[in-house]
Amino acid sequence: MLTEPANAYARRLNTWDAAMIVIGGVIGAGIFITPATVAQNTSSGLQVLILWAIGGLLTLAGVLCYAELGARRPQAGGIYVYLREAFGLLPAFLFGWTMALINYPGSVAAVVTKFAVYFCRALGVSRLYELPVAVGAIVFIVGINLFGIRAGAWMQNIFTVLKVMAIALLVIAGMMLAHGHLGLVLAVDTTRPVSSWAFAGALLPVLFAYGGFHYLNDLAGEVRNPQRTLPRALGMGMVGVVVCYVLVNFAYLAGLGHAGLATSIAPAADLMQKLFGAHGATVIEVGIACSTFGYCSIAIAGGARVLQTMGADGVFFRATGRVDPRTRAPQIALAVLGLWAIVLTVSGSFNQLLNYTTVGEWLGHVFGIGTLFWYRKHFIDDPAPYRVPFYPLLPLIFVITVFGVIVASAIHAPGDAGMSLLIIALGVPVYYGWQWWSRRRS
Repeated sequence: MLTEPANAYARRLNTWDAAMIVIGGVIGAGIFITPATVAQNTSSGLQVLILWAIGGLLTLAGVLCYAELGARRPQAGGIYVYLREAFGLLPAFLFGWTMALINYPGSVAAVVTKFAVYFCRALGVSRLYELPVAVGAIVFIVGINLFGIRAGAWMQNIFTVLKVMAIALLVIAGMMLAHGHLGLVLAVDTTRPVSSWAFAGALLPVLFAYGGFHYLNDLAGEVRNPQRTLPRALGMGMVGVVVCYVLVNFAYLAGLGHAGLATSIAPAADLMQKLFGAHGATVIEVGIACSTFGYCSIAIAGGARVLQTMGADGVFFRATGRVDPRTRAPQIALAVLGLWAIVLTVSGSFNQLLNYTTVGEWLGHVFGIGTLFWYRKHFIDDPAPYRVPFYPLLPLIFVITVFGVIVASAIHAPGDAGMSLLIIALGVPVYYGWQWWSRRRS
């Protein structure tokens, strides 16, 4: 089964747009909240910084692998396309079933709800408006993306710049609060002994905060000169994210200390309020609202391309496989994903779904990177415009380390990991049921 032809999408994204998608797809709400969870599972500021550095380096290794995969197959759909070509349609469907139908819309619902909370809080309006604001944000994002990738890219670039400015403000505030006592950042918190399993398990929320770097590969069919642009944008964008994440955690530790970070519910707001009072907390709430809104825009755009590819392959509704010839946007797939995200937002069922699919997401990355070995074996003589350095070491490090983190997480939280595997397994009868139904209709 073939997807839409390569020219169904228009290549309108330049290197700047692509790098902004990488940064915007990774930086959402996680860096403003997750550091507290990481601190709770560590006993010193040094351990916190080590975890964020390890997560960043590991993600960079994965990004370099995705750069080669994207350069080899610059098509919409990303991991779904790689899995389909290397391992067949069923494994690709299981990834799409888990991600495009559950994780993508679930993450949009979760993040847009945080957007609404911070948006209403910054404006000082009642919490009664949070749900309408969240639904309105999804409708607005889908509406902009219906006009094509350029319209979505303009909006995304603006919000990515705003979220980077918010992170820069946090870093400045943390340094100002340190008062020259930066050595306290690395101090040990003797009141919080942590087991080695908890420390290893703390890498999963770090990886979750680094997640989203694959969205650019979902949009690879719309990148200009993809063999050059994809590796450059992925590398530039991810290096920028790692620098931002390590610096902002350093700022949290400098301003709040390890104990303060571990007990904080909203470390970004606490840091700004400590220095600037209530006005500081309001400013960072606006920054978080911009960050979460920008993430939702990328997740909807990327997820819709996966749905479109699945529809074109005949493993989802055929109508979603269409690309509008005028706007070059997968309008029906965008509408379906947006509507499903709204349903999850209104129902409030997204938090558990995200817990259940986080393991599945990173398993998808493990097998996605694993396709690189298949491509190297079966296309050994094909000219590759970009090759991941230190092959096969970097992909092996990524695959083995991430798989180890998944195992540690499963030991730490077996219920969530088990449900994740169950959701993936449920995709098998759905796939064969869909195939049977499609043949009967034909």
